[in-house]
Amino acid sequence: MRWIEQYRAKVTTADRALEVVKPGDRIHIHGGCAEPEELVEALLRRAPDLRNVEIVHLTTMGNADYTLPQYEGIFRHVAFFIGANVRQAVHEGRADYIPIFLHEIENLFRTGAMPLDVALIQCSPPDDYGYMSLGVGVDIALTAAQCARHVIVQVNDQCPRTLGDAFIHVSKVEAIVETSRPLPEYRKPEPTEVHHRIARHVARLIPDGATLQTGIGEIPDAVLSALKDHKDLGVHSEMVSDGVIDLIQAGVINNERKTLHPNKVIAGFVLGTRRLFDFIHDNPIFEFHPTSYCNDPFVIAQNDRMVAINSAIEVDLTGQVCADSIGPLPYSGIGGQVDFVRGAARSRGGLPIIALQATAKDGTISRIVPLLKAGAGVVTSRGDVHYVVTEYGVAYLHGKTLRQRAEALIEIAHPAFREDLRREAERIGLLGRRGSPQP
Repeated sequence: MRWIEQYRAKVTTADRALEVVKPGDRIHIHGGCAEPEELVEALLRRAPDLRNVEIVHLTTMGNADYTLPQYEGIFRHVAFFIGANVRQAVHEGRADYIPIFLHEIENLFRTGAMPLDVALIQCSPPDDYGYMSLGVGVDIALTAAQCARHVIVQVNDQCPRTLGDAFIHVSKVEAIVETSRPLPEYRKPEPTEVHHRIARHVARLIPDGATLQTGIGEIPDAVLSALKDHKDLGVHSEMVSDGVIDLIQAGVINNERKTLHPNKVIAGFVLGTRRLFDFIHDNPIFEFHPTSYCNDPFVIAQNDRMVAINSAIEVDLTGQVCADSIGPLPYSGIGGQVDFVRGAARSRGGLPIIALQATAKDGTISRIVPLLKAGAGVVTSRGDVHYVVTEYGVAYLHGKTLRQRAEALIEIAHPAFREDLRREAERIGLLGRRGSPQP
């Protein structure tokens, strides 16, 4: 049977397609801006017939109503990375969080440690050979589709066709639901002057010809805007945002000096707006790969001058980085921070950078702290940290003693907190031994 005949035979409604879901199943939902919202809505309509259905995914930009209280006992979400639309459910105990390095998630599917019953995926319409592109997000979704017992695809003519290891053939899916609807978007908050000050410090560290990991949020966006005078930059990242468009169009990002995949932006997914979705459509400069490849530290390290820019919730005076929780309360996820910090550290001329604002809550709380909050998770160990950047400067910690680390980090803390940090550092023995440390 030709692929077009297979395709037509598999086209159905969302409600019929979701009849495959049974009580006790585990479902993977395509994440980020690729969330197949029509399939998720149909899944919610199946709720009266279901119990104990586990839903796993990365951050999604769309509907997460399955985490609402009325669905308790029917659906339970397990987050690999906690997004804003599921955070309350995690905090209230209706959803769970798995701390895991991003590049290791897919192996849970492949080995059967986390078998998948159903994968809900969004794709572009098939090409002349029957291949559908996963569009704005290959990430862990392609592997999920390869491992799940049932694969349901939302074919959306507003989903861009992206290139690379980004395709699934019509013959490999069970049901197809056609739709035409805008993709959920991520609209970035505008960076403040503080973010731009941090970005200028970071930009001064980045050499021409560097390959960048670009993150999400005000600081990464501000860093991109501070690189307009750089030359021959490249991108190898778990994700990219709208901020790369202007730099590509200006020729700042041309990928020409990359030592791995020259002339290509390598990414697992994008988070952004329709402008970005249109820009990546059939654009040969972009090459998408599963996260298990993009985020493999040994792959990342093959990029000379690899610059990894990641953020933190707080950093203690020895260099330990908490990035996924506020005390014991899970907030986001490990994500790709450690993947890229370690990859950049092993890159020839690489720069692993942790960049954060020196304070939180309108300047009332220091994010450079003597000790991490009780219960806080250490995402990046002090042995992994090289550069820490705030709006007050750059602290280089690699190969430094605990005393040297404390001194360097105090210097880039907000001036209002430096004296208190110094006193606490002395009390716990980081700056001289003044008696036994207090418990």
